Amino acid sequence: MSDGFATRAIHAGQEADPTTGSVIVPIHATSTYAQDGVGGTRGGYEYSRTGNPTRTALERCLAELEGGRHGRAFASGMAATDAVLRATLRPGDHLVIPDDAYGGTFRLIDKVLTGWGVEYTPARVSDVDAVRAAIQPNTKVVWVETPTNPLLTIADIAALAQVSRDARAKLVVDNTFASPFLQQPLELGADVVVHSTTKYLGGHSDVVGGAVVTSDDELAEQVAFLQNSAGAVPGPFDAFLTLRGAKTLAVRMERHSANAERIAQALADHPKVAKVLYPGLPDHPGHEVAARQMRHFGGMVSFLHADGEDAALKACARTRLFTLAESLGGVESLIEHPGRMTHASTAGSMLQVPAELVRLSVGIEDADDLVEDILQALD
Repeated sequence: MSDGFATRAIHAGQEADPTTGSVIVPIHATSTYAQDGVGGTRGGYEYSRTGNPTRTALERCLAELEGGRHGRAFASGMAATDAVLRATLRPGDHLVIPDDAYGGTFRLIDKVLTGWGVEYTPARVSDVDAVRAAIQPNTKVVWVETPTNPLLTIADIAALAQVSRDARAKLVVDNTFASPFLQQPLELGADVVVHSTTKYLGGHSDVVGGAVVTSDDELAEQVAFLQNSAGAVPGPFDAFLTLRGAKTLAVRMERHSANAERIAQALADHPKVAKVLYPGLPDHPGHEVAARQMRHFGGMVSFLHADGEDAALKACARTRLFTLAESLGGVESLIEHPGRMTHASTAGSMLQVPAELVRLSVGIEDADDLVEDILQALD
């Protein structure tokens, strides 16, 4: 009988230290390791860019949580994204991306990879036919976020996995918003999962990191080569903090999701809100797909202010418990204006976000307090 998610989050890759009996994986703060003769390593470690025991424990845990054979940890979510794209694309290749992708992903592709000769096409990832139509003979990657950042569009992972297989392309799913507790893309047919572990996996806004998980042995080897050769690896303390955060992921995501549902329902009834974007609401166009492939609907809520951009900016400035800040997924609630903050890089492009859009990362505070705070900011 396989262990449940919460059990794996606490125990996978985290056996008691054989030397001291420590029940928590130690922080191996070392850059190099003594060798028993030339090439004779103890436990396979020689230099901490290549491998570190604390990082190994994190990578094993992340792989098990996503149901993959291989996990690789990186210094940031963007470093993980870059490694996957460089492992799967060459000059002249093409990829499909969401037409409402995260601004940092768009910036990397549009401003960096296109200079390397890579082509891309944005597509509405909730529309399987639109993704299929965007695929070209040289398409090597279909890149999906679900839910997307910041418009919370839902993609049918299983359907897009089939479309990608038919095109002989890799389906990569950025699972940051859902976390492995809410959604298992590899089980649904995806080839690769990417995370900003800065967000829900770390969960406390105190560490920056990224991860790649796959069961594709060849691709895993290529990602590992890039991890070592480019060197964008987390330090042992970063790995320790992320591993500590993962232990409570299940209980936190339950609370994040419950609180976000309360917030979404309250916003849906408010006259200053033109539209609420939350897959847990029955009128969300991706609700049925999300209900099928997610355990709960997550802690992210976006909405369009009925009175436009200036009113949206003022609402962001009026909250007491929701902190005006970028990032997401921590225990505390955050509010931001994507058009001026996290998605400013999309301005003037096909991916530009609505000016009246507000994004909430709903924390695990008391739900009544959060509802009261966001409603007073709108009044």
